[in-house]
Amino acid sequence: MAAVEALVDLGAIAHNVGVVARRARAGVMAVVKADGYGHGATPVAHAALRAGAAEIGVATVDEALALRRDGVTAPVVAWLHTPTTDFAGAVAAGVEVVVSSTRQLSDVAAAADGLGVTATVGVKIDTGLGRGGATLPDWPDLCDALAKYSASGAVVLRTAMTHLARGDEPDHPLNDRQVAWLDARVMELRRAGVPAQVVHASNSAAALTRPDLSRDLVRAGIAVYGRTPVPQIGDFGLIPAMTLTAEVALVKRIPAGQGVSYSHLWVASHDTTIAVLACGYADGVPRVLSDSLTVTIGDRPFRTVGRICMDQLVVDLGPSGGGVAEGDRAVLFGTGASGGPTAADWARATGTIDYEILTGVRGRTARRYVS
Repeated sequence: MAAVEALVDLGAIAHNVGVVARRARAGVMAVVKADGYGHGATPVAHAALRAGAAEIGVATVDEALALRRDGVTAPVVAWLHTPTTDFAGAVAAGVEVVVSSTRQLSDVAAAADGLGVTATVGVKIDTGLGRGGATLPDWPDLCDALAKYSASGAVVLRTAMTHLARGDEPDHPLNDRQVAWLDARVMELRRAGVPAQVVHASNSAAALTRPDLSRDLVRAGIAVYGRTPVPQIGDFGLIPAMTLTAEVALVKRIPAGQGVSYSHLWVASHDTTIAVLACGYADGVPRVLSDSLTVTIGDRPFRTVGRICMDQLVVDLGPSGGGVAEGDRAVLFGTGASGGPTAADWARATGTIDYEILTGVRGRTARRYVS
């Protein structure tokens, strides 16, 4: 077992896909970008597909091709591209490329022409997020180009999609306006002779709270991993899939007055016992949590003390040592089912969101999968 380990429960992944499908009343695209939000893209993709997910979503072509190399044969969709993206590999591998501009569409069509095949494409429409996607002034040209390349056999249109700006605010009127705007563009595509086969707008938040906005699919990201995107409403029965643990490398006594770690941010007020854990900010433990993080060892909570370092952090076990021995494992965060720390706790303490905490698990962390 590795010094730092992320235990990923694929049974929880499967459960969460079912929760999203039932609440959204639509098919589920499991989003596994950023290496499956830190959980491992390929194992998560396979688990989600076995649980009934219809397809897999990623950001980049490279992420999509990695899934294909790992044996994912289901529909895979990639939607974030730059001017240097090489679309030939995606077209050859049957990856659906979602375009946001006529330039991107032209590049995909050229790649398809070079290979002598038809590319599967989607179109992303900016309905108000102000990020990726075709804007209102650009839409007529892109719609015409889709019709042209479709008629020539260079591409076949599969998807029309948008991203919600305020999906985590279920009652915000912008959600309805964005989906209505998408529906209007879908009708224009149909009138142009290039009907979309699949339409989706909802992210995890909208999938869980606004089934009326679901179209053919919903794109479930954070919910697949068991974290709620709208904690003010509830957890919806989602099960967190990752438990992050670290091995106790050393246990030793220190006297009163002894400082711990860099700058002696913490000094022992009495004789005590400390444990050194073999993990640090290089593994994804935020340094800003120095002297304030709580971990669980043997179902008992212990506070970390002193500065969190690149490779190590220190836990105060108290004068008795808490029954902790070298080789024990500390839970840094987990499901929270027994009251232990969660990724959401880390996020609140660092002023961020649990998405960042999960995707920040890195470095020497090994992933082990259970169901």
